[in-house]
Amino acid sequence: MRVQSEPFALGEVLGAVSRPQAGAMVTFLGTVRDFSEHADILALEIEHYPGMTERELERLAQQAEQRFPILDVLIIHRFGRLSPEEPIVLVAVWSAHRAAAFDACRYLIDVLKSSAPFWKKEITPTGAHWVTDCPGCRAGTQTGHVHPDVLEEP
Repeated sequence: MRVQSEPFALGEVLGAVSRPQAGAMVTFLGTVRDFSEHADILALEIEHYPGMTERELERLAQQAEQRFPILDVLIIHRFGRLSPEEPIVLVAVWSAHRAAAFDACRYLIDVLKSSAPFWKKEITPTGAHWVTDCPGCRAGTQTGHVHPDVLEEP
């Protein structure tokens, strides 16, 4: 588990990891969007609680390993000032079979969004706004949900 301000390259990070017994690897890469309910996003500032954040990521990884038949987990979360399209978070899960890897990866990103001590502030042309989560994000629903401010493309 890593919490860092430096950018990371997905291919480099995953290329450095070898899990020969794994039949599946599933990843989630979260990036900074260029819009929100407030306005266009110029940047996103992410703060965290050092020490506590790393311990929470380790705890979440251990929960996933107890809940799903997986081999390994990697979580990288950035902090600092990030621009649109930059990676924020990577969750990677290795398992013998794909179903467990998919389930564990979704579980991890859902619980990470609601329990890890990160705070996000959107920087927009009209000012800065702290980001609050919605009940659907907090619940970590398996069926997903739609934010009223984000229109789905047809």
